[in-house]
Amino acid sequence: MRSPMDNHALPLVLIGGTLCNPRLWQPVLDRLNVSDVRCVTLADATSAAQASRSLLSELPPRFLLAGFSLGAIVALQMVADAPGRIAGLALLSVNPLADAPENAAPRREAVRAARQQGLTNWLSASLWPKYVAPSRVDDQALHDLICLMAEESGLDTLAAQTEIAITRRDNRAALAALACPIIVINGLHDPICTPHHHQRVAQSAPQVKLFTVACAGHFTLLEAPDEVALPLRHWIQECLHA
Repeated sequence: MRSPMDNHALPLVLIGGTLCNPRLWQPVLDRLNVSDVRCVTLADATSAAQASRSLLSELPPRFLLAGFSLGAIVALQMVADAPGRIAGLALLSVNPLADAPENAAPRREAVRAARQQGLTNWLSASLWPKYVAPSRVDDQALHDLICLMAEESGLDTLAAQTEIAITRRDNRAALAALACPIIVINGLHDPICTPHHHQRVAQSAPQVKLFTVACAGHFTLLEAPDEVALPLRHWIQECLHA
């Protein structure tokens, strides 16, 4: 017997984070049964509003939407811009707040450092310890996969994505009016998008369901695909029957 997820007409749109590509989603997709998946890599836009406009102009009238980290910021912008087109929303490792103005200079300096040092060297020294739970810091295969995505994405993409982070807006108010299932998934050991950030999202709308992955840091999708796939599977089923 075929699952309803084999046949549904709603595509699942996945928006990756900074220096991420479809490799980010593959371990979880291997655990789901979804036939129509669109993986989005944020590469050209320099604001969440610009990325939202571009995606909404290309996507079908209704879709399920999941965003990770920077992709979740863009997903929230899409919620604000076109709530009626979104049949379900999943936010993973999200900071919903507008960026503090004083963060702009260090963010742009980080891009310059990455250009000087090379993406892998820069990421390994500055971001890797913040990306995963302490128990995974010595996981060389996971480290190499994240660095591979960064190298495949490239420095120009990092520069554009940094501008999205700097100029993002707080779109939590749009969640309260969103008439579809919403889930939020975070890693307990994430110092970038902290449990507090996810609580702020969960408090924004009564229909938000919050799931915390106790063994993961920021990269929940790669650190704990089984634990992430389970609530995503239930969310998809709920969306299809809403």
